[in-house]
Amino acid sequence: MTAQPSLLTGPDRLELGEGIRWTGDGLVLVDILQGRLLRAAGDPRRPLREILRLPVPLGAVAPVAGHPGTWIAAAGTGVCLLAPDGTPRWLATPEDRPGPGMRMNDAIADPSGRFWAGSMAYDGTQGAGTLYRVDHDGTVTPAIEGFTIPNGPAFTEDGRTMYLADSALGIVRRYPVDRDTGHVGSPEDFFTVDEGSPDGMTVDAQGALWCAVWGTGTVRRHLPDGRLDRVVRLPAVQPAGVCLEGTLLHVTTATVGLEAPGPYDGAVFTVPVDVPGTPTPAFEVDPSAPIAGDLA
Repeated sequence: MTAQPSLLTGPDRLELGEGIRWTGDGLVLVDILQGRLLRAAGDPRRPLREILRLPVPLGAVAPVAGHPGTWIAAAGTGVCLLAPDGTPRWLATPEDRPGPGMRMNDAIADPSGRFWAGSMAYDGTQGAGTLYRVDHDGTVTPAIEGFTIPNGPAFTEDGRTMYLADSALGIVRRYPVDRDTGHVGSPEDFFTVDEGSPDGMTVDAQGALWCAVWGTGTVRRHLPDGRLDRVVRLPAVQPAGVCLEGTLLHVTTATVGLEAPGPYDGAVFTVPVDVPGTPTPAFEVDPSAPIAGDLA
């Protein structure tokens, strides 16, 4: 089913709007290549507010449990903790190494409180990207290698299933995840697209996956069995990130790469839907871990 719902949008136009998250007490998003972390006002028609800006690309963030105003971030060539004043404390920079120039891309915390962050090459070198897992002690470990442009991940509410896209291949895969260890099992193909690229994703309360499809102006909802349930069309070519705030679907878009952006390219859209989502989980730090002292 194709939906053409009423849309709300504000005045901002982002270069590469991504990583939009409903944290339970606010809506945050990033403009990746500008290194900007932004907060949305309660009214989607109002301008975004810049929280902080880094001198490196900022892929996505998650709040740190028990530490208001502190974030864990996929940024630059690695993962860092961001203090309320924007000062980074780097946990690791695994992509600061010989080879193609790399940056971090999409990232999210899972329901167990771990943080997952993908990397990619600026020039799209095939297979150069990695999905990293950040455990409760701040250890950053490669979880899956060989991606070109990893996007997502998105988790089911029980944390036992992860969806992850390789946008360059037009495919979304589904992975089993061990909640106790964070170990990722063997994947199965969930869906592919013939046009455009799967990008940001989120899972709703019925276990369906919402996916922004870059290059098509659409967001698509796939049921847990993979069937396409509905398509939301937007007046912007490059949808990049999605999240659910209750029954409001928020979608970021981008102007990057467009020779002549249209009036709504780069906008953040808000669309009413029928099925709600849940807030993005926070990253949980082990109180006995050395990084816990940096958060005191």
